[in-house]
Amino acid sequence: MKETTGNSNGGSGSGNSGSGGTLKQRTARGIAWGAAGNVLQQALSLAAGIILARLLSADEYGMVGVLAIFTAIAAVLLDGGFAAALINRQDATEEHYNAVFWFNVAMGLGLYAILWIAAPYIAAFYRLPELTALARYVFFGFVLGCTIAVHSAVLTKRLLIKRKMIVHVTALLVSSVVGVVMAWQGMSYWAIASQTMSYMLVLTVGTWIVSPWRPAWQFAAAPLRQMLPFSIKVALTNIFNQINQNVLTVLLGRFYDARQVGYYTQGSKWMTMGSSLVNNMVSGVSQPVLATTAAEPERQLRAFRKMLRFQAMVAMPVMLGIALIAPELITLAITDKWSASVPILQLLCLWGAMVPINNLFSSMAVSRGDSGVYLRNTVALGCLQVAALLTVGLLHDGIGALLLTFVAINIAWVGVWNLYARRAIGMRFRFTVADIAPFAGAAAVAVLLGWAAARPIASLWLALAVKVAVTAAAYCATLWMARVVIFREAVQFLISTILRKKPTDNEGTTTI
Repeated sequence: MKETTGNSNGGSGSGNSGSGGTLKQRTARGIAWGAAGNVLQQALSLAAGIILARLLSADEYGMVGVLAIFTAIAAVLLDGGFAAALINRQDATEEHYNAVFWFNVAMGLGLYAILWIAAPYIAAFYRLPELTALARYVFFGFVLGCTIAVHSAVLTKRLLIKRKMIVHVTALLVSSVVGVVMAWQGMSYWAIASQTMSYMLVLTVGTWIVSPWRPAWQFAAAPLRQMLPFSIKVALTNIFNQINQNVLTVLLGRFYDARQVGYYTQGSKWMTMGSSLVNNMVSGVSQPVLATTAAEPERQLRAFRKMLRFQAMVAMPVMLGIALIAPELITLAITDKWSASVPILQLLCLWGAMVPINNLFSSMAVSRGDSGVYLRNTVALGCLQVAALLTVGLLHDGIGALLLTFVAINIAWVGVWNLYARRAIGMRFRFTVADIAPFAGAAAVAVLLGWAAARPIASLWLALAVKVAVTAAAYCATLWMARVVIFREAVQFLISTILRKKPTDNEGTTTI
């Protein structure tokens, strides 16, 4: 389908973006805009999070935190995996997009009705009666979100990352102001809930404005049936993904109390800021790019390894660096009343370093149409985690052992993903080690140098500054002196962008 813009007849277009350029150039632009947008989003999240954490308690954070698994799973069910199918399908027609849109709307309304009825039972499970009204309020976001899955898929498929970035940053800015003002007025956990609701409202309106696609008043079931074998596996996989990521919250909320959930939520939030910053740089372009190269395994292997090296190059110093500065960061940003979140954050950062890498492997599987592999891998991980965490929880008191088990399983799972990647595109395990280990080693050494340099310093502010400066300088110097190609290409692209010089395919020594 040719790319068009405008009204209901706009269609989705192909995987090509509206701007020209080779696949490498469009991928680089997508990563650059993704990086810029994520920096802005994380900065806004950081500022709002600091203020809210100072105004609210762990119990109040825990009230909203216990609902996370319900909102996450319901969000996955909204599109049933059809958005991923649209991105992956090279011959999608207008009928496919309309069918998915109206399916999403029906699912959104139906899910909200079910969760409205279920709200009192959720409150009873956690022994928190006040959750009933809060849950019904938070779950209304599904009614908004169900209308933009297709619009967002169109933007992703065309690599229109700049438009998505502008909408997400605007939504985050507005919602941050809403949350802070309400917390300042003493509205407790309703401030966090309203922050989420206002974010969804602005995101919905903004996505409708910037997306070139519009639905038509028509629906046909045939396109859904065509995509169902692929999409249902993606949907089931995403459900298990959310269960995997939120299983600790459920266990803490059921067997401990809202305060423990609050401490975990705070630590997880800071970890997620860093991990999302890295993951979202590439996630917006990884599936479209890998889908474009799926018919050529050797080319896809080159593209995959280049994105893997980029992910590792950024993820390792960012996540290990956050673990390094966690004591100063938590105390200075949100006061020592949250000090119990520090060891939680440090442990979660080890997992967070591998999240973008595991996600890249899963994107590769989806891009090749192997949604069944994606499903089996994720279900196996979920079953292993639930069994292991329940066993550890019964044998050990406290959350430390639970966290260690959770982190260890998720780090080791990259090896399982590599078994599939070797069969699919010839990604040998030694390739994975070669693409990740140098950056992990360089980051670890840089972090140790930063820790040693700041150890004698009593001032928290000065210690934080020294840790960041020494770690960043040591890491960048190591990569530059080692003549790491992906690092030099990133620097060249950054310089050319600043100087407004159009990058060419001859820059660097590695092409996709």
